[in-house]
Amino acid sequence: MINIKDINNKIATDLGIKNPMALPRLEKVVINVGAGAAVKDESYLKEVISTLATISGQKPVVTRAKKAIAGFKIRENDQIGAMVTLRGQRMLSFVERLIAITLPRIRDFKGLSLKHFDKQGNYTLAIREQIIFPEIVYDKVKHNHGMQINFRVVNSSKNKSIALLSAFGMPFAKDEEKNG
Repeated sequence: MINIKDINNKIATDLGIKNPMALPRLEKVVINVGAGAAVKDESYLKEVISTLATISGQKPVVTRAKKAIAGFKIRENDQIGAMVTLRGQRMLSFVERLIAITLPRIRDFKGLSLKHFDKQGNYTLAIREQIIFPEIVYDKVKHNHGMQINFRVVNSSKNKSIALLSAFGMPFAKDEEKNG
């Protein structure tokens, strides 16, 4: 179980931050699936929603197209994806399961890239197939889809976010630390 007090103490000593309000903290985790194929096949979006609900333990919100794009045959207000925003205990539970169980199930996993941080210190992780999650029953999957998992970190920069996510146990690639 993730203990926030232990993580905060570790980060405070590692980064030399004395004020507890200045410590970086994980505000939310957003799981997003773009399901453009749902325009043609309605069962695809239903499966995406079911998958996200199973993975996150929370009902996803259906995202809609803001404007029409003729090249993709998308009209304004078409259902084109689903997303879930996790906060609090559900977020910590999801992060713990992601780090301890899900990421090691990725084939040829050598660690997460450090190149996916933005200037504010948020981290985005792309997953190609939903079947790496143990909650998903492989025999019931009709369509494979990927997802983006965005970790929103407050009071942060890239170095502070790396320290925070490493304290959570996020397995970053060792080779990139030397080169990056």
